[in-house]
Amino acid sequence: MEHAREDRMPDLVAALARARSPERPGPDTPAGGAVRTWPGPPLAVPQAGSADLDLHLLLRLSLAASDRSGRLRPAPSAGALHPVDTALTVGAGCSLPPGRYGYDPLRHRVHHLGPAPHGTPPGVTADLSVTARRTLSHYGHRAWPLLLLDTGHAAAALFLAARALGVPEPEVRLDGQAESPLAAVHVPLPGLRGTPAPAGTPATGGPAGPPGAAELLARRSCPPPLRGTPPPGALRAVLTTAARAGAGDLRWSAAVGPPRPGLLAPAADGTPRRYASGEARPTLAAWAAGQAWIADAGAVLLAHGCPADADAPHIRRTHLRAGFAVHLAHVTALRHRLAARPVGSWQQADLGAALGAAPGRDWVVHALALGTRHADEENSP
Repeated sequence: MEHAREDRMPDLVAALARARSPERPGPDTPAGGAVRTWPGPPLAVPQAGSADLDLHLLLRLSLAASDRSGRLRPAPSAGALHPVDTALTVGAGCSLPPGRYGYDPLRHRVHHLGPAPHGTPPGVTADLSVTARRTLSHYGHRAWPLLLLDTGHAAAALFLAARALGVPEPEVRLDGQAESPLAAVHVPLPGLRGTPAPAGTPATGGPAGPPGAAELLARRSCPPPLRGTPPPGALRAVLTTAARAGAGDLRWSAAVGPPRPGLLAPAADGTPRRYASGEARPTLAAWAAGQAWIADAGAVLLAHGCPADADAPHIRRTHLRAGFAVHLAHVTALRHRLAARPVGSWQQADLGAALGAAPGRDWVVHALALGTRHADEENSP
């Protein structure tokens, strides 16, 4: 099924340079449908038998909308626009018969697209692509980094849902080599080891211990402001989760405020070590599309790297992995009773240059604002 012209990936190097510039997006344009229109009639995802991989629950815990507007879903999305589309290749041992399916997260239905390719392994593979128009409609030229981050978040949501179903080793592809699908998650049958992960697959340590279904359904991005400094143990856990899941091309830091404002990075043993002193949060607020509330956040987890001369696969890879790692860090934050909110839009955020290093080498890619309380609790005793 062909995507519209605007859904095809542009010159990503030029698109990222423009997204990082101070240029403001133009007026909103129509976003189109909230979900992709798949061919054929919608089919219910059946309940699983005792020996089946439960695709009904896997999708409910990862991608399905929980409200009629389609905005509330387990994976966060810039502007709640949810551009990520999911095509499933189902093998043996699942609650759906083997075949290829398009998934409708708004109605929690699938559309049969054809037979499974020869050699399809047991379990299910979710291929993730995007309908760019949804995000372009509001963010304009700033959309493509956000589309990649959203895809990384969706991959992480599938990974965590598989862990909740007892699958110890979901296989996640975030290598950035392909334009479509941008990412893929293979969920083997519980109790079966998957094939060896390909080179470039990110570490997927995630929160300690598999998540529960109720935990995954309850996760939400907290509304700002997010005030209150996270306790040291909680901040260490969040920073460690992100650094493990997003290792490779990315570096990870946390900006903290008084009494000793500065930037922390994980040491070899995971302990946060201060590598820069001074208050960074007001600058981060200015860089994050002028979101002033970030200046008062309890802490800000930062993914940074992706130099100005990065090629398209490098750009895809770093943004996909940043979204994946921030999603896992978000769940870790909620486990430690922190308020948390991903922050994806960054302009002129050359962190390396701000710290005196060569310009253009170390840009903020993604972030997670943290606090001990959020807007709904501001008036609580």
